[in-house]
Amino acid sequence: MNAPRLLRRSRPAGTVSGGAVPGGAPRPDAGPPPGVRVRDLTVVYKTPLGELPALGGVSLTIDPGTITGIVGESGSGKSTLALSLLNAVQPPGRIAGGSVEVDGLGDVLKLKGDELRGARGRHLGYVFQAAQNSLNPLKTVGKQLLDLGRSHGVDDLAALVRDARALLERMGLDGARVLDSHQHELSGGMRQRVGIMLALVLNARLAILDEPTTALDMITQATILRIVREVHKERGLTTLMVTHDIGVAAEVTDRLAVMYGGRVVEHGPTMDVLGAPSHPYTQGLIRAIPRLSGDPAEARALPGRPPTLGTLPTQGCVFRERCPLRMEVCETSAPLPVRREERTVACHAREPYASAAGRGEHA
Repeated sequence: MNAPRLLRRSRPAGTVSGGAVPGGAPRPDAGPPPGVRVRDLTVVYKTPLGELPALGGVSLTIDPGTITGIVGESGSGKSTLALSLLNAVQPPGRIAGGSVEVDGLGDVLKLKGDELRGARGRHLGYVFQAAQNSLNPLKTVGKQLLDLGRSHGVDDLAALVRDARALLERMGLDGARVLDSHQHELSGGMRQRVGIMLALVLNARLAILDEPTTALDMITQATILRIVREVHKERGLTTLMVTHDIGVAAEVTDRLAVMYGGRVVEHGPTMDVLGAPSHPYTQGLIRAIPRLSGDPAEARALPGRPPTLGTLPTQGCVFRERCPLRMEVCETSAPLPVRREERTVACHAREPYASAAGRGEHA
């Protein structure tokens, strides 16, 4: 498969160390960007059918200073994985096993109470899905900022407001006006930028963005993606971006993990994964998108539908019902992720991965 048009760009810069305030001055309290190691993460949801797995033993490494994308169809487990990094899965869901090791914090899943609340915001910044609708409509942005500062024990609230104004202005907004505004007085793109500001203003080192361009027009999407790239680099972050839009991932991420049925089926450098996909699911996703397949006439939708919690297979490969490479072993044995160089693929049918099946390595 030829490299998609959107991938014909220079590779992003690698690890960024240190940190900077929006104006570019050094940030003395900024440590290096953290690495993240997710191991055997299992999340289940309580249903009338019993507890069903939304994540089935996910393992993933996020390198320090990179922007890693998580892509897949709705229901693949992307947002559940993102929430798990903050130990924020809510009932009827629960984290049933595994670990999330973040440099400087340890295993986030072992943090409780004030320790966990302190980690969110100061170390882990989260931009919620549809963040433009997540603000309190009864309070100005500035009052919500002060609430955030007080909840994290910030002593110098005036300095916090100055930092927030600078970050908003770095993102092309009138900081003073935005802080004095209520949600309904801001456009969708402005509210999204406010969400990014609130996630980063306490100097979080790991930024988690859940569908940051959803419901935005194309021009605003491009603006948000440019801001994500620039702020990531200037502040020396490690960033995880969840998106259902592979085109968005192609524009901004360094590495890409593809999820299906609560599992990571392929992971590697973004341009390698999208330019030469190995897993049949990744190939199907790319063929279904005209601007990535390269020829609108050749775009083909994936057959079938993604599984729900109630229809997810309990054994074997979760993709087998839709897979053109389905084999007998796929019925009973879940493929283990196998790493070769910078790529990890979980598929029985793929050489050299098939010949190495059984020698699972962490992604």
